[in-house]
Order: sequence, then structure tokens, then C-alpha cells
Amino acid sequence: MSKNMKIIPELRFPEFENEGEWEEKELGKLAKKITERNKDSLVKDVFTNSAIDGIVDQRDYFDKDIADKNNLENYYIVKEGDYVYNPRISNIAPVGPISKNKTNKEGAMSPLYTVFRFDSKNNDFFEYYFKSEHWYNAIRKVSNTGARFDRMSIADSAFMEIPVLSPSPKEQQKIASCLSSLDEVIAAHSQKLELLKDHKKGLMQNLFPQEGEKVPKYRFKEFEKDGEWLEKNLENYIDLFSGIALKSEEISDDQSGRPILRGINITEGYIRHSKDIDKYFLGSIENMEKYFVKKNDIVIGMDGSKVGKNVALVGKGDEDSILIQRVARIRTNEKADIHFIYQFLISDKFRAYVDIVNTSSGIPHISSQQIKDFKIGIPPKLKEQQKIASCLSSLDSLITAEAEKIEQLKWHKKGLMQGLFPKINE
Repeated sequence: MSKNMKIIPELRFPEFENEGEWEEKELGKLAKKITERNKDSLVKDVFTNSAIDGIVDQRDYFDKDIADKNNLENYYIVKEGDYVYNPRISNIAPVGPISKNKTNKEGAMSPLYTVFRFDSKNNDFFEYYFKSEHWYNAIRKVSNTGARFDRMSIADSAFMEIPVLSPSPKEQQKIASCLSSLDEVIAAHSQKLELLKDHKKGLMQNLFPQEGEKVPKYRFKEFEKDGEWLEKNLENYIDLFSGIALKSEEISDDQSGRPILRGINITEGYIRHSKDIDKYFLGSIENMEKYFVKKNDIVIGMDGSKVGKNVALVGKGDEDSILIQRVARIRTNEKADIHFIYQFLISDKFRAYVDIVNTSSGIPHISSQQIKDFKIGIPPKLKEQQKIASCLSSLDSLITAEAEKIEQLKWHKKGLMQGLFPKINE
């Protein structure tokens, strides 16, 4: 770091503007590494450190015990308030997550993790600091990817010697309180989102016939005398078409080309875009019209870890994108409403069906014929289909709006953190 560089954040609360630079100290000067072993395996709760959920009980996280509970003597004991570093890297935790134990209990942690405890109990500030770019850069300087490319390799001594930045205790507390308040807002909206999803799930259970039944529990009054629903394979109601294989030299990041709709763009109910995943076709589009998607087409990613979940409706903004191979496009015939069919394809029933028919030991996938063979129950009249679809689509709009609000809050938090922590170009 340049000696002439001021260690001062871009954003600072008014009462701290004249307090000068932040201090830089080795982590080992502020905290000590914990090496207490679980002698006689007395601690039975085994923790894991997730990049998303933080420190959680392994049984709760995996729905089963991963570690042998009879052989935990070599595990570290993690107490309330201790921090744990997991060297496994991911998009969410690019240098591996550091999480604070907030479980209100002590647990055992694999020796593959690094456990440390701050000298001061007022250390909430560091929960956020360990998600800052400065920390990421500092840890990268003293580490390497290990034999496995998805892990950082750091000696214990080097880890505890990593320099960290911090202001006065009062400013630390102010920053932590500010970001913690924002976390509470995000958590409240996340809870609301889950409640909306649960409400929709319950509504679908009433609006659709249950296993072995021919009519739903709840039916709109005007359709009560319309008779039983029909159960047939999906292929009776749809036209399914899969995309084209494009030459690699015709695919580019150049936005002057025609957008390509790939499986990676489709995720659980919507089509996402970013500079990292968007691709464009630079070749001739002559005679390619049949591969252009239209508004209200259903698109399904046919392989990948989330096969069966990657289903979305094409909106106006994605109209005329090129449908690529291993992505299916669905349109309905005169017997079915596209929005009604869409509700079936984003349901737990379709996801469960995909899990059953996917027997691949490699990359999970589903074929066009398997999609066509999916059995659905459908009202005999188009108007009832449309009424159900309209009801559920209204709820989808609320769910989408809430999800977007959460994303906006997360981006706001990210921008705020960039301002509240010093930017240092090393």
C-alpha cells in the first residue's frame, strides 16, 4: 500500500469526519486463533459454514449428519460469537465465507476451517468488513487456490497476519448498526416473499384437483357445473420446438448482434440478463425466423443442475431472441391457455416429475418427449383455464415485485458498503 494513500472511506458519518484515517493492523493483533479440540467428542452438534446462511447446524442444513458423530475429537469447538473461515470459494464468497456463530450454542467444526475469536466482544463491524473488497484483496495476496480449484490455500500463520482496516470503536458500531438495519429490512421483505410463495402454493392445492380427484376443492362459481377436469399428456395441448445449434464463431459479446436465449438465461420464473451471461448472434438470420421466440412463449432449460425449475414466460423485451439448442419453446393450441399451462410447468408437480424421469448419472437433463409426456389435469372450458391463470398470475406479479425489491435492497447495500469502507488500489 502506498504510504501517501489516505485510508479514509468515501462516505463517512458527520460525527467522524474529523477523526482521521482508519488503522491497519494484523488480524492476529485483534483476534486469536482457536485450536481447542473437541476432547472425548463431548460436543455433539456439528456446524457447517454456508456462504448464504452462515454458521448452521449440519443436520438442519443437509437434513442429515455428514460427519461421524462418534469421531469428532479432532474437530474445533466453536463458541457463541466466534468467527469461522471456510476456504471454499464461490460466486457469493469469492475468497471463501467468514461467518460469526449466532446460533446461541457451541458446536464442533471441521479442522478444515479456521476458527478465531476477537479480543473485543463488540466486533459486529467485522462481519461486514469480511465482505469488503479490501478484505478480498488482502486475503488473495497471501493465498493460492489449492489442489482443488474451488478452495483457497492459506497457512494458519499467514491468515492471522492478514492486515485488516478499522476505524474507532464508535465508528465501527455506527457502520455495523447502519448495515444491520438494512439487513433487517431485507430479511423482512424476504419473509414476505416466502409468505406470498406459501400462499400461492396453498391456493394451487385448492384450485387444482389433488391426486386421484377429478375436480378441484375450490371452483369459481360460474364453472361449478362444467363437469370433471380432463387428464391427458401435455402434448395434446402444445407445440414444442427446441432451438438451433449455433457455431461458436458466430456467438459474441457484441451487442450489435441478435440476442440469444440460452438455458443460463432462464431461472425459476423469469429470464435474467447480465453482461456475464448475455450472448449475441453475429451470423446471417436468413431463414431463421422459426427460431425467434415470441411474447408469451414458454421456454424451458432442458439440462443443468436446475432442470425442471428453469421455466419462464417470454416478455416483450426478449421477443425475437434466438432460441438455442437444449432450450424448448412451447406454444399452446386452441384447447389450452398458455398462462394456465405455464402454471403447471412452474409447479412442484412438474419439478417432481422431472426428478423421476431424469435418470442420468451425469448432467441432469430432460428430453422434448419427456416434457410432452407430462400428465396434466385441465378444465374442459378455456374460460375456466383463463380465470385460474389470471388469479395465479396476479399473485406471481406480487411475488416478482417483492423479489425485485429484495434485489434492489441488496444492490443498495453493496453500494453502501463500497462507500463506507476505504477504497485502496494496491
